[in-house]
Amino acid sequence: MALSFTIIGLSDNPAPCLDKEIVEIISSAKIFSGGRRHHQIVERFLPSECRWIEITVPLEQVYKSYREADCHIVVFASGDPLFFGFASTLQRVMPEASIKVYPYFNSLQMLCHRALLPYHDMSIVSLTGRPWKEFDNALIERRAKIGVLTDRIKTPASIALRMKEYGFTYYKMIVGEHLGNPEWERITTLTIDEACEAAVAGNSFEQPNCLILTINPDAPKRRYGISDSEFYLLDGREKMITKMPIRLLTLQRLELYSKRTFWDIGFCTGSISIEARLAFPHLDIKAFEIREEGRRLIESNSKKFSAPGIEYVIGDFLQVELGAEEFCDAAFIGGHGGRLKEIMERAYNHLTLGGCIVFNSVTINNTALGNNTTNYAQAVNVNCNSLNSRDIFINTANSLGMRIEEPIRIELNSNNPIEILKAVK
Repeated sequence: MALSFTIIGLSDNPAPCLDKEIVEIISSAKIFSGGRRHHQIVERFLPSECRWIEITVPLEQVYKSYREADCHIVVFASGDPLFFGFASTLQRVMPEASIKVYPYFNSLQMLCHRALLPYHDMSIVSLTGRPWKEFDNALIERRAKIGVLTDRIKTPASIALRMKEYGFTYYKMIVGEHLGNPEWERITTLTIDEACEAAVAGNSFEQPNCLILTINPDAPKRRYGISDSEFYLLDGREKMITKMPIRLLTLQRLELYSKRTFWDIGFCTGSISIEARLAFPHLDIKAFEIREEGRRLIESNSKKFSAPGIEYVIGDFLQVELGAEEFCDAAFIGGHGGRLKEIMERAYNHLTLGGCIVFNSVTINNTALGNNTTNYAQAVNVNCNSLNSRDIFINTANSLGMRIEEPIRIELNSNNPIEILKAVK
């Protein structure tokens, strides 16, 4: 008999009313599978002589048991098995198997029913064994209604604390516990501040649970273009930040809307990374800074401007460990310490085909400067050797076989002109 599955969705009700068709399927089967809680719920429906394969991690052992059985297996799962569920997993792991699904309402559907919330416009995020990325993206985009699947680590409490840390306190949280269980089911509505207070007090929500976030009408709008003076600066020095108009032009040159990964090399205050995170939440951003002070700056600025999810590395970009399979689609070199050529070469080795490197070169105003290049270098905190950085960028790009695009030249007020240089692999 070929391997096949019937997957039956359940609620948390300990005494479910199963359809006649499902009861008949169970009575004719010999091998069953599911979690420990599922076994407790359906035990009274199972034939007296049957085998139960418990679904526990590591799942590889479960799959091995399925393949060894090589017959029809009835699997019990929570809610809709095709909604971040076990049916989707089996489709991926065992594409050759035949699968039939009998779904129940998923947990977020049930929570919407209890709260009388239409859910056709709800964004869904799963944090069950998953990183924060998609959740962070939903918050940055100010999505009005977000359904969240939790687990034992990313709980309503930890979610609320993260939201408050990054300033997303303008949401209401609706938490559902033991949905479908007439005895234990509970629905709680609270603000993010109230959820954080409960977390600090040690009050927790019982598993299983899920939650829905709804945005307040007076929530602040998304920003694009942050004033330089709003950032926490390195020792208060305004010269140590890429100016806002140049920052936005730099992001345009990087074409991040069509990229997946972005490296910000020499991030200092983190202004480029933060603007990129807010404008393009889909990006995976990795920022590098040699100065230890950068750690405090990027953490403080990320929280101030509600930009979670930026991965940063403190250390010399030429020395930090990078995996052989670690690639980026775009890189911005904001600081180089006189080693622009070496940094470009290392970035190039990790750049995808069609990826780009962007660098902003200061053009010296000879009329105002005279011959005193040393004073100028000190004023803008660069090494004297970097004053020919434009030529180094172009020569290095040529030696690497990169295509150099037409530079953009911009001059702000009485500052020296800036050339935004771009090379494509």
